[in-house]
Amino acid sequence: MDLIMDQAAHFYDSYQFWLRKADKRVADWPLMKSYWPTWALMFGYLIAVKVGQRLMASRQPFRLRWPLFAYNICLVVLNFHIFSELLYCSWKRNYNYLCQHIDYSDNPYEVRIAKALVVCIEFMDTMFFVLRKKNTQISFLHLYHHATMFPIWWIGVKWVAGGQSFLGAMINSFIHVLMYTYYGLSSLGEAVQKFLWWKRYLTRLQLIQFFIGMLVGTHFLLTGCGAVPIWMEYSGMVYGLSMIALFANFYHKEYVTRSNLNKREAVGQTTERAALTDTPLTGTSRPQRSNIE
Repeated sequence: MDLIMDQAAHFYDSYQFWLRKADKRVADWPLMKSYWPTWALMFGYLIAVKVGQRLMASRQPFRLRWPLFAYNICLVVLNFHIFSELLYCSWKRNYNYLCQHIDYSDNPYEVRIAKALVVCIEFMDTMFFVLRKKNTQISFLHLYHHATMFPIWWIGVKWVAGGQSFLGAMINSFIHVLMYTYYGLSSLGEAVQKFLWWKRYLTRLQLIQFFIGMLVGTHFLLTGCGAVPIWMEYSGMVYGLSMIALFANFYHKEYVTRSNLNKREAVGQTTERAALTDTPLTGTSRPQRSNIE
């Protein structure tokens, strides 16, 4: 028991040490004064999903075509704004894409980068799935990815609202422009969905994003860049590996296994049709040629 208390005290002291090193510019920003609201949001999100699924179990799904379309278009605009802000401001500040230390000054471009990193509302995706009873879409990957964004977002803004954090956020927002464009068009129904052939490439882009993050993180560790705290870098590497494993598993199941299954079913149906075509309608057998002629 004493060992546990000592470790807890050590953890608390470490937290207080790093809290003193937090970005003073964001101290009074929404949710930044304490980590409790962020944890409450994360657990509230998970509870809302489970409660929502139970409430919808005996109800008809909502269609929500136009609200969903409007939501996705708003996220396209929002993510394009984040992407353009990070790209423009990092270019004006001559950022190094491999090792960029954070500038905690009130430089206008640095403040704009920090503000661009703050936005986090994409958990509403899940609520639309719940209301439309798309429960197969609410996978472990989906919940893990969205729920962990709350504490990761808080940690990132609290300590590194700028500097090297811009790269991952910039790539992510660009991919989300493409992703929510796809979702917005898909929400319009089958008449549009049949033209959307590029869904699998979005997953590939997301995997590429995580691999870029791992390469940049490896560069940090090998060169001693020091752009972010070492504990944050190791945590980011572990998280990145988990995302690669989960997204790769999703890609294999969705686009490799299912594709092979569909091909086998198509071959089976073709063979069955051919067999039916060769069968006489009279119910009598065709004379078979002898193998010995």
